Amino acid sequence: MSNNTEQVIIEATDLGKQVSTGDIELTILAGVSFTVRTGEAVAIAGVSGSGKSTLLALLAGLDTPSTGTVHIDGHDLYALDEDGRAALRGRMLGFVFQSFHLLPAMTALENVMLPLELAGAEDARPAAQAMLSRVGLGDRLHHYPKQLSGGEQQRVAIARAFVTRPKLLFADEPTGDLDPATGMQVVDLLFGLNRESGTTLLLVTHDEALTQRCSRVLRLSAGRLQNDQQ
Repeated sequence: MSNNTEQVIIEATDLGKQVSTGDIELTILAGVSFTVRTGEAVAIAGVSGSGKSTLLALLAGLDTPSTGTVHIDGHDLYALDEDGRAALRGRMLGFVFQSFHLLPAMTALENVMLPLELAGAEDARPAAQAMLSRVGLGDRLHHYPKQLSGGEQQRVAIARAFVTRPKLLFADEPTGDLDPATGMQVVDLLFGLNRESGTTLLLVTHDEALTQRCSRVLRLSAGRLQNDQQ
């Protein structure tokens, strides 16, 4: 049995994405291939419009590629139907977005409990409370998103992403809506939890300070992978 650091958890092969606008065929991604090993923290970097978020959506099975394949933990993502991909996401993936995506009518605690309840977990409340305490919000359990600062909302989103103990965490510009100091706190938290849980982290960012915290950087330019920096 190989150890965790040798196991490939993501394998993208010749990924491409084209969209048609009128008579024009627009190439968003072309010929993107790489692997990610279990426990790595990998940045997907590039200027705005380089295809970063599209690539993340394809890796998560939220969008369909025009060409190529994605294997997640050995599963051929696009050989599965939509329900199969959703089940795989629910079982393996956590997400953190730039704009938090918290449900406004739910408290911080209820937002973090939600993925556990959807998965049928019996310990949703204590597990969510423990995770909110871990991200420094143990005294904000019953606050609604509008009563929290941007940094606090992002910490709730991170707690929600990690509470199911996903094998893979996808973060799309997680500090994009935050001031630099708050953003740094959120990044420290993200990488701290990543180390504690052994989760594999895939991070879309144009923030060079953030890429330097990752073990590798995949750089996209005009939809193509430029290099894979160790």
